[in-house]
Amino acid sequence: MALQELLQDATAGDPMTGMKWTHRSLRKLCKALRRRGVRLSPTTLARWLRRLRFSLRTCRKQKAGIRNRDRDRQFRYLLRLRNWYLARNWPVISVDGKKKELVGNFKHPGRSWRRRPHQVLDHDFPSWAKGRANPAGIYDLAHNDGYVVIGISQETPSFEVAAIRRWWLEVGRRRYENKSRLLIEVDSGGANDHRKWEWKFALQGLADEFGLTITVTHVPPGASKWNPIDHRMFSLLSADWAGEPLRSYETILKHIRTTRSDAGFHCRACLDLGKYEGKKSDPRRGRRFA
Repeated sequence: MALQELLQDATAGDPMTGMKWTHRSLRKLCKALRRRGVRLSPTTLARWLRRLRFSLRTCRKQKAGIRNRDRDRQFRYLLRLRNWYLARNWPVISVDGKKKELVGNFKHPGRSWRRRPHQVLDHDFPSWAKGRANPAGIYDLAHNDGYVVIGISQETPSFEVAAIRRWWLEVGRRRYENKSRLLIEVDSGGANDHRKWEWKFALQGLADEFGLTITVTHVPPGASKWNPIDHRMFSLLSADWAGEPLRSYETILKHIRTTRSDAGFHCRACLDLGKYEGKKSDPRRGRRFA
């Protein structure tokens, strides 16, 4: 009873399952119980909490910050268009940029099975890095495989389209020989924002170069996690190098190239040494210039 009273003001719960959780640590709870004349060790207290159906919880991203009454209709349209292309064996690719990584002997989130832990630098100063890795990914929905281009400069629309061009030269045009249509599924922001003229201009150049009819669909705002590349490719890459310091560009490429899944997923990777400069601001006038 004393334990439940202590947890009453710091408890949230699920009324359907009865599961509860608290923000207080075992150490703080043990100290509060001692003040009430109850002495328990943290191990015993944890056992009692489990009996009361308490457990450690994390935050879940399940609430949509942006709501639209036509959201279901938007996704049904995207699905119909995707299936229409796939039924005709036309290429459908999902494109996005992965989180930028510092290249060097830095701590990387996650854990890995080892006899000894990696010894890494105590701070992640960008000035200590060998560079930045800017991954741009292309996921082929029909063949369940990926292609990642690691850039060393900024994430710009020109870089994203250059990555698509590399995929088409090395994979797409042989796989989809004599196909003149291409469907690209992307998010609503970032380098492939539909409002950016550089993105449209670069895509037009790609279409003219290879004689393609390119159709681009954008996932609605606030729903970028439903872009297929996020949960079919990037999640596998993040799990593969979890807990492993990315000491060089070659290390990153090897992790990507050896990523596999039970469903047969595999991935190619290459390094792009090109310079893609974004827009810069003029601090004197507050304007932007190329």
